[in-house]
Amino acid sequence: MKAFEVCVRAVIRRENKILVCRRKDKDYYFFPGGHVEFGESAQKALVRELKEELDLPVQKVSFIGSMENVFNEDHKKKHEFNLVFDVQARDVRDKSAEDHLEFHFFDLKRLAKEKVLPIALRDQVLKWLKNKKIFWVSKT
Repeated sequence: MKAFEVCVRAVIRRENKILVCRRKDKDYYFFPGGHVEFGESAQKALVRELKEELDLPVQKVSFIGSMENVFNEDHKKKHEFNLVFDVQARDVRDKSAEDHLEFHFFDLKRLAKEKVLPIALRDQVLKWLKNKKIFWVSKT
């Protein structure tokens, strides 16, 4: 049986920089977050994931957009929905609480150039930072 994945993603800003994440065994970045578990709200999933990955005390979460994405990874077709949130938190650091992840703050010029997947989501976040309009994008 094929299944959809529902993911939550955080846009975390500090001094005009955006926090991104990378698995140490991959050559690309992504916005912090993870999967929503069955029966869990998107907001609770995001707070949980940020606590697990960064030990981050979240103050405020605001929905900014969504993206549907179909892609191939490890020779398997995947279909995910990303719910994206602007996250305000205290004492945001780029130190991972999980050994397989690393975090980096990119300024907007570097963010626009780096391989931050999905690329269409990266581009929508950059657009949102300028116009603050809720977005929807589908790459199927």
